[in-house]
Formats: sequence, C-alpha cells, structure tokens
Amino acid sequence: MSDARTISFLEGSATIATGSELRKDEAWSSAFRAQCKDHRYYEIIEETLDNDFEYRYLLLRDRASVVRGIQPFFFVRQNLVEGIPGAFRGIVDSIRKVWPKFLTFRVLMVGCAAGEGHLGTLNSTDPAWIAQALHQTLPLIARAAKASLIVLKDFSPRYRETLSLFSRNGFVRVPSMPMTRLRLNFADFDDYLGHLSYGTRKSLRRKFRKTERAANIQLEIVNDITPLLDEVYPLYLAVHERSPMKFEKLSKAYLSRLGRIMPERARFFIWRIDGRIVAFSVCLVYDGTIYDEYLGLDYRVALDLHLYFYTIRDILTWAIKQGLTSYFSSPLNYDPKLHLGCDLAPLDLYVMHTAPVLNPIFQWAVRFLEPTRHDPVLRRFRNAAELQ
Repeated sequence: MSDARTISFLEGSATIATGSELRKDEAWSSAFRAQCKDHRYYEIIEETLDNDFEYRYLLLRDRASVVRGIQPFFFVRQNLVEGIPGAFRGIVDSIRKVWPKFLTFRVLMVGCAAGEGHLGTLNSTDPAWIAQALHQTLPLIARAAKASLIVLKDFSPRYRETLSLFSRNGFVRVPSMPMTRLRLNFADFDDYLGHLSYGTRKSLRRKFRKTERAANIQLEIVNDITPLLDEVYPLYLAVHERSPMKFEKLSKAYLSRLGRIMPERARFFIWRIDGRIVAFSVCLVYDGTIYDEYLGLDYRVALDLHLYFYTIRDILTWAIKQGLTSYFSSPLNYDPKLHLGCDLAPLDLYVMHTAPVLNPIFQWAVRFLEPTRHDPVLRRFRNAAELQ
C-alpha cells in the first residue's frame, strides 16, 4: 500500500486504503466476524450498490505495528432534509431552485453504507482503543478530503459508552431512524397473534382470509435469487421509489452476489400468484436472528391483497419453525410495526461539522434536522425513550 496515506497519532497509525488494497491484508478476513454482516458484506456493497459512494478503509495499527482494527468509511453528498415534511421542506426546496446544493454537504460517514454501523475491532477488548484512534484521525481525513461533516452512522446504543468520547468532544449524538425488533418466544404464528391486541388480531385475520379467498399464493425460499433477478428487481424499485427517505439503492448485482457470496445467511422469500412473482423479501439469518432487510411488492395487487402483512406472517412462521429467537426489521413504515407488537431497536448518529467556528451552530441545528423528530408514530412505541 505504498500509495496509501498514513496518519500518525499518539497510540499508533492509521493507513487509508482502498478496497482492492485491503483485500491483500490478512486481517481483513477477520473483520466483523462476530457480526451478521461480516467482511464479505462490505465487499458486496462496495462492488454493487448504485450510489456515488467513495469507499475507503482505515487500517489502525498500534505502536508495535500490530493491526488492531479495520474501520470502513465512505464519502457521500448528503441531503440534510431528506424525509423532513411540511413547510420547512417547502422553503428549502424553493431555495434550491436558486442554490441547488443548499443544505447538502460532502460527508465522511463511518460505518456501513447499507446497514448498522460497528467498530471494526479485531479483538473484543479493543473498542475503546479503536474509538480513540478514530476520534484523533477522522477530523484530519475529513478536512483533507474537503468534507464538511463527519458522521458515525447508525451505531447501536451498546456503543454509547465507548463512543461517549465523541459526544463529549466535538460531536453531537442524535437518534437515527431505528430498526424494530420482535422476540420470537411463541409456539407458532397463532400463539404470536394471541399476544396482540384484540383489534389488531381481528384485523389481521380478516386481511388473511380476504387474501386467501382472492388468490392462491405460493411461497418459495431460496438462497440464490440470481435466476429471478429480472422479475424481482422491478418490485424492489417500486418499494424503494415510494419511500419518503432514501439512502442506499440496491442493484441486481447486489441481490445476486448476496446469495452467492453469503449463501449460509441469505434467505430470499418469494411469493407467487399463478406463477407470477408478486412479492419478495431479502433476509439474513445469523446467530438466532432473522433480519428482514428489503422488500419488493407488485403494487398492482399488493394493497388489495394486503401483501405486506402476508409476507410478515410467512417470514415469522418460518422463523419460529426454525427455532430463531428474534426478528429485526429495517427502518421506516413504523405504524404497522407498532400494531404488530414490535419494539424499537434504536440507532445513533454522531455528527460534527469540520469547521470549529460553525460546529456549535450546527450541533444546535442538527437536533431539529434529525429524522426521528418528524415521525410522530415513533413516540407511541413503549420503548420510545430509548431513542434518546
């Protein structure tokens, strides 16, 4: 990595590497091995996502030149009012007719471009060391790359103590849009329904009866969806385009490589009517948990047939039969998840403006711009206080 840049700090050094350079380092195959999305997943998203992300990695070495961590990060131009509704968004859109880049910034983001963020430790005893190394080096990297903001993206609350170094020193911690979780301590799906409110239980059963009277839906579960890409990808795009908040955009190559590179974890649920695919879901299974990542729907029939609820029923039924203990769902669409008895699975953003004179003002403003503030449904979850 002779052309990579190395930054020295008190406890060691940080070398900036590209993905192709990183693959040559033996330590990379050990990175994130305790996570569902291990090093293979980072390779997949770098090579396949349809976004203008500039991917980089930090090899963090101690003073003995031992690699202690590998931290993925990327640069992106981010719209700070993505998903914010109402009059304020209208004002911003008006300003952008004259000044197109108003409230958009070049951002250095630490973490995963398509998922929850983690510290890239190679040893479970090293998170504090990694956090210290990142806190010392990230501002230097961001300023050199002319990035206005540094964001630690979507980190679980279990990192709050370790990352308090950031929130005490120049960064502000704000909630990101959370995932949701459901403990699968049920004998079967009917047992699960029995734990929901009477109104929700009655509504769901009515929806399922209506769907089953209207159509004969068949479910298939595969590890590799490559042969079906032309059929399923438009369904994913249909859901993606309807979302009020967009960040990553999947490609056909992502869907194909996920199953081929991580077959022991990837599960694609496919629903057909008369042979035609009308819904599919991208899931990952790891360590007793199923992660419901992305959904595709044929909106010609999806709303009338209540396919969103139908897909969740089948995924939960399968997960319970497999003996899985937890179900996690990706952010957004919180109202049905509230009624389905899910809890929030909070995620945090740690944010800093790289200009010291502007950072105090930005820290005040970002509390208004943070996305959860503008979704009233979140406040109705029983563990909503955990977002803070």
